[in-house]
Amino acid sequence: WVSVRTVSVPLGTMVSVGCSHLEEMSKMGTDLPRTEFYKITQAPISLSESRDCWCMETEPILPEDRLFREGEEEEEGSPNAPHGMPREPLLAMTLQIVLPFLLAGFGTVSAGIALDVVQHWEVFKKITEIFILVPALLGLKGNLEMTLASRLSTAVNVGKMDSTSEKWNLIIGNLALKQVQAAVVGFLAAVAAVILGWIPNGGFQLSHAVLLCSSSVATAFTASLLQGIIMVGVIVGSKRKGINPDNVATPIAASFGDLITLGILAWISKGLYSCLDSRPYVSGLVCVSLLSVTPLCVAIASRHPASRALLYSGWEPVITAMVISSIGGLILDHTISDPNLAGIVVYAPIMNGIGGNLVAIQSSRISTYLHFHSTPGEVPEEARGCYQPWRTFCGTGVNQRSAQVLLLLVVPGHVVFLFVIHLMKSGHTTLSPIFMGVYLTVALLQVFLLLCIADWMVHFIWSKGKDPDSFSIPYLTALGDLLGTALLAVGFRILWVLGDGDSDVGD
Repeated sequence: WVSVRTVSVPLGTMVSVGCSHLEEMSKMGTDLPRTEFYKITQAPISLSESRDCWCMETEPILPEDRLFREGEEEEEGSPNAPHGMPREPLLAMTLQIVLPFLLAGFGTVSAGIALDVVQHWEVFKKITEIFILVPALLGLKGNLEMTLASRLSTAVNVGKMDSTSEKWNLIIGNLALKQVQAAVVGFLAAVAAVILGWIPNGGFQLSHAVLLCSSSVATAFTASLLQGIIMVGVIVGSKRKGINPDNVATPIAASFGDLITLGILAWISKGLYSCLDSRPYVSGLVCVSLLSVTPLCVAIASRHPASRALLYSGWEPVITAMVISSIGGLILDHTISDPNLAGIVVYAPIMNGIGGNLVAIQSSRISTYLHFHSTPGEVPEEARGCYQPWRTFCGTGVNQRSAQVLLLLVVPGHVVFLFVIHLMKSGHTTLSPIFMGVYLTVALLQVFLLLCIADWMVHFIWSKGKDPDSFSIPYLTALGDLLGTALLAVGFRILWVLGDGDSDVGD
């Protein structure tokens, strides 16, 4: 028996740490290192149980003697040499970010155009609460796919997926866990949509509520499975090609995620709505059938130590992010209901998606940097003290350089996507100088705020001994949805007040 020092915060890392290290230390009769980060508990575990490796969130991915400190040089062939971060030239980093960013942007443009089309379907007109579901379900890529991408990217960079068995343990456990989270979050998103839709209307129809639940759960479950498989393929492929997955995984996770999710939601909702009168039991049967699969996914996830801990402690950021995104959906629902502002619908997925993509890249990069340079609970010297916004952008550090590149991508990226929408004759708005000025100002403000929040949040979560890969991206992408929708609604209101010389701004 070995007394293991655990933390008082929830268990949450999905990257398995070496349990053999515990056995070696127990045989030597030595205590665990860095005792200042742990608190003694009265619950011992056996070495056989430790082999299952319930991952402690404050356990560093890299042992302390493998951490890279500034000024240290890596010694070739030395087993105890510091594990330095992969060195990235500025041009290489920029190119690796730009190409997936453009791909992700075209995916969000497609989602915006699709939303502009399906808003005229009868099911979207009769059951307007579906619009509340849209940001919450599209936000699943931030809650689940981007979190998975960030966590596996960190695991790749620190060498935790070099072993075939460990790699497949991580992949299978994470995918099973993601299906559990998708089903639960999809159900809760529908409940939130029913409540938020009921508050202003003063009532709701039971058949509509069941349809919302079935559509949400089916969309979340199906889209999460498809995108999870794609995401694993991207990360494994990036590793083989020598590309830093931190730069490409999260944007590609979002590239067609919005379009896939929105398409599945629209078709499932339309199909269930067509059965609402003739076969009303179909909606309930679909919801119950998918939820009944969840225990099987729980059993699979619990067999893998990399995902077992999050079955119990990984719900806080996912559910909180869903609630935040649902509030953004409520804003979108009320904005679309105003005929003068209905033109916002095609731009909301683009604004929210691009902001979420950029901040997810920065969050993933900062998290990887912290895993390389410090242990959980220990913040680097340059990030200590009261947060100052210029710390995010001013300087020559790797995180400052990436923040500068990401902020500089906002204006040219949005200009490209706006002209694509214009060429495809969508959006119902003329690209006038006033519209372009207001829209680009909103986009810059959104990304600027998100990058500042990300810098503060990732370091704060790390200082509390938690893994930012598990906690930061759901919050950040949800805040991106809320900020993007709210700022865009304000921008369209300003355009309407100014007149904008565009008679069809709300057509």
